[in-house]
Amino acid sequence: MARSAHAYVRGNTARFYDWLTQVDTARLPSGPPVWICGDCHSGNIGPVGGISGDIEIQIRDLDQTVIGNPAHDLIRLGLSLAMAARGSDLPGVTTAQMLEQLVDGYEAALSADGEDEKMQPPDAIRVVMKDALKRRWKHLARERLKASKPRIRPGGRFWPILKKERHAIDALFSTEAVRTLITRQCHRDADAQVEVLDAAFWVKGCSSLGNLRFAVLVRVGGELDDPYCIMDIKEAVKAVCPGYADAQMPKGHADRVVEGARKLSPHLGERMLSAQFLDRDVFVRELFPQDLKFDLDRLTQSEAGLIAGYLGGVVGRAHGRQMDASTRSRWRSELSRNWSRTLEAPSWLWTSVVELVATHEVGYLTHCRKFAVERAGS
Repeated sequence: MARSAHAYVRGNTARFYDWLTQVDTARLPSGPPVWICGDCHSGNIGPVGGISGDIEIQIRDLDQTVIGNPAHDLIRLGLSLAMAARGSDLPGVTTAQMLEQLVDGYEAALSADGEDEKMQPPDAIRVVMKDALKRRWKHLARERLKASKPRIRPGGRFWPILKKERHAIDALFSTEAVRTLITRQCHRDADAQVEVLDAAFWVKGCSSLGNLRFAVLVRVGGELDDPYCIMDIKEAVKAVCPGYADAQMPKGHADRVVEGARKLSPHLGERMLSAQFLDRDVFVRELFPQDLKFDLDRLTQSEAGLIAGYLGGVVGRAHGRQMDASTRSRWRSELSRNWSRTLEAPSWLWTSVVELVATHEVGYLTHCRKFAVERAGS
């Protein structure tokens, strides 16, 4: 998180939710109760492969998903884009324009019935999509396993596991539910058997700290091309994101994550399964070579607004597919509440993002100082 202010925003979700508990919620629009991402920053949006072989830009991480106020996703994404602009040394007026186009893209997606019409991606996103289309198993293996051969090398991010953990993994992957999940892909034999070749504890990401996370290398029997896959077992914990108090959500944390994924990001949701693992809630998913994220650490002024509008459209489609026409119409009207005469974006969004940028700048510098002191002491 000390690498950049944008990286700090991506890794410090709790600061955003602390702000939400302190802000006067009456000034924010009250959106319809739909599944929201809960941690909707730019790094959590990107190409996602589907089991039918196609690829779409969708939300990639649903750990914090809840049934809540969709305005929270817009604010979180707006903060992420604003910090990316700051890190790219773009002028403040560009940040204002990005928020304008973020809302424009979001509302356009709502108007298009959530699915019927999709914006053309800007060049920077089109390049990532082309890369995703070219990727195969060997690219995933080199990236995740640091090897082209089917094995997990211990060391670095992969740690040895306990015997009871390996036994639990073998038991989980012997179930029909997991076998069906793996063989669901269009190019695989639905009756194929799966074999666990290797497994390791996976140290990955801020949200995984202190929780279970395993990488499992699996061979799918009968496959001639790319017979291997990498499965991700991740512990699901209580969401920090505030949901609506009267929302009817699954009680299990993993069930909540999977249900939210199916509503917000169908390509990802159809590849996920909730399970019990060593008496903990986990969800299991296969990592696809086509799954990528956008790197917005260096934005150009010409592309910043286009990217903001496009990402807003992705989130708008994710929210809009859960609403009927009348609900989408009412939500568009609510979004325009307190619209500024001098800024083509709602004042509630602008004010929220400005406050959040200020508190995250302070938090980032404090974090960097602490990091430098501890590093010097070691």
